[in-house]
Amino acid sequence: MEGIPTEDRVDADYRSYLVRKVIFIIGVLIGCIVVAGISLTINGRGIEFFDCYEYIIKHILGYEYEYRTEDWFNDYVLWNTYMPRVVIAIVSGCGLAICGVIMQSVFSNPLADPYTTGVSDGATLGATMAIVSGLTFANVAGSLGVVINAFIGALVPAVIIILISGAVRLSPATMILIGVALSGVFSGLQTLVMYSADPEELTAALRWGIGSFNQIQWSDCVIPALVTVIGSVLSIFMYRNLNLLTLGEASAKSLGLDVEQFKSLCMVLVAFMAAAIICYVGIIGFVGLISPHFVRMILGGDNKYVIPASMLVGSFFLLASDLIARLVVFPDELRVGLIMSVVGAPIFLYMIVKRKKGYGEVF
Repeated sequence: MEGIPTEDRVDADYRSYLVRKVIFIIGVLIGCIVVAGISLTINGRGIEFFDCYEYIIKHILGYEYEYRTEDWFNDYVLWNTYMPRVVIAIVSGCGLAICGVIMQSVFSNPLADPYTTGVSDGATLGATMAIVSGLTFANVAGSLGVVINAFIGALVPAVIIILISGAVRLSPATMILIGVALSGVFSGLQTLVMYSADPEELTAALRWGIGSFNQIQWSDCVIPALVTVIGSVLSIFMYRNLNLLTLGEASAKSLGLDVEQFKSLCMVLVAFMAAAIICYVGIIGFVGLISPHFVRMILGGDNKYVIPASMLVGSFFLLASDLIARLVVFPDELRVGLIMSVVGAPIFLYMIVKRKKGYGEVF
């Protein structure tokens, strides 16, 4: 490369940089398709991988089978029993990964995500209050009331952290410790609420303690999908400001960013997205931590690419975790939150050991 002019060398490096990103994103997308297809083959009817996708594509295109034939039953079982859990895994992975990217940029700390900052436990407390005691903060019944409760519960720790960080100048590590403390408080309050519950209410509330995609229906996918789509679009438009935050508050302010206002907007968005997901699938840890880390190890710290790539990686992790949860004790199944914790913790520890010093670099 010594004889190549500097500009040509820069152009070649940049093209290689873009090619690496495209290959990585396409590779993860193919991985999601493969894992989702394998998950669909565990259907109890012996439908093979490519046949599963053929049924799904035909269903989307409006193809109809003769009533109560084998093809009709296959289509019905795949579409109504197994596709909703695949969709909720993809949606949850995207949403939680975005929350992780945003919070890590806001806190300038790779340990930030809804789980470590108390947002998840706040949302769980709000949902538990709605389920166990019927106490909601809005005159809305049913699942929407639980969502509103979860959102308000998630917003409380976010607001507390924003107020404390605005009143007292704290390091990113200290803010994470405050989040961990808040998480303990909300977890204790949730236990207190559950202590007075009857067995039926207690069983329903415990569902939120360990995430699961079991018994997910299409109606359960609507709100998480809608909120995740909105959050995804907003986060992609905000990537420049998120990049500025990774440079430090002083640098971001000098470049014209209203840091406090933008942080508040980000925390509200994270609280809303986390609540919309948690109130349907429960707490699933490590997705928001691992996905951005893994992506930055490959692609670097530019949120223009980190956000969409993290969405795909988060979806892949949850699809794979759900598949493992269904295979380990087949025909029964484990909770996907349990699998994600058991698998995610060692992966996260490994990445912490291997990553380079500094935030926003190629980890």
